[in-house]
Amino acid sequence: MKTIQTPRYQILIAEHTGMCFGVRKAIKATEALLARQPATILGQLAHNPAVKARLASQGAQTGELAPTSGTPSAPTPHVIITAHGASDRDRNRWQDAGYQVTDTTCPLVRVAHHKLAKLVSQGYLPVIIGKDGHVEVRGLQGDFPNARVILHPDDIPTIPHVKRIGIISQTTQPIDRVRALVQQVRKQRPEVEVVFYDTVCHPTKDRQTSLDKLCHTAELVLAIGGKNSNNTAQLARTARGLGCTAHHIEGPDEIREEWLKGITKIGLTAGTSTLDESLHAVTARLQKMAEPKKSPRRSHEFSGDSRHPLHPQLAHD
Repeated sequence: MKTIQTPRYQILIAEHTGMCFGVRKAIKATEALLARQPATILGQLAHNPAVKARLASQGAQTGELAPTSGTPSAPTPHVIITAHGASDRDRNRWQDAGYQVTDTTCPLVRVAHHKLAKLVSQGYLPVIIGKDGHVEVRGLQGDFPNARVILHPDDIPTIPHVKRIGIISQTTQPIDRVRALVQQVRKQRPEVEVVFYDTVCHPTKDRQTSLDKLCHTAELVLAIGGKNSNNTAQLARTARGLGCTAHHIEGPDEIREEWLKGITKIGLTAGTSTLDESLHAVTARLQKMAEPKKSPRRSHEFSGDSRHPLHPQLAHD
């Protein structure tokens, strides 16, 4: 990990942190398209307000992947599917409605879609470990409405009693949680054939492993990313579970002075949709906050005015 020494504390930056290749690729493709023509992003390309603002400044419009009206509608003839992916059903609906579709789905999210489809084709009841309602999970579930979504052991009873269960995971779930939940399914349903495909992406695993190392040293961890970023929230929760005080922040303005009292080592990590600029801004803010405070100087002390009352020997002038 990278260490930055300040007069007040050390800043430790996780070895693997920040934006993953899938999100970078999606942003690059979107910016290239926006340079040529207007386009509408169907949702948030990445769960990060800085990314949203950056693309909006380049003319990106926003729309809904699955509008409540059921009829696809966008302000531009070109639409963009986000890095979180979409169901084939939604993708085809936009194409059938006459829109040009640019698909920036992360390649590792595509792997999860393929694995889920394979399980269904082999006769397994599909089960997704993930956050119900999350855009990636909705995309995975969209083509298989009978798929069950679970996140905690208490959710396992919602799985129908069948002979064969096939499990995949949302790509940004902590792998330890996923493996433990798969074991719970097998424990609670010993009579069932359970097949599990590990679809947690390598960037997520790398960030979790790096966070574990970070928490062996840091006393305080700041996880940087959009407030609706699931993987950033997971980083903060994991850090707390490892014994660190942790806060999920979007940027430097959210850092509070009271968090830093008595702290000698601050760890920084960032979600897979967090821009490098956000990490750099937080680092710079922490360095600024570590600078020694200058004592206020009375204006007369070096004024050079010998007629000031502090010079009684000249008070008669």
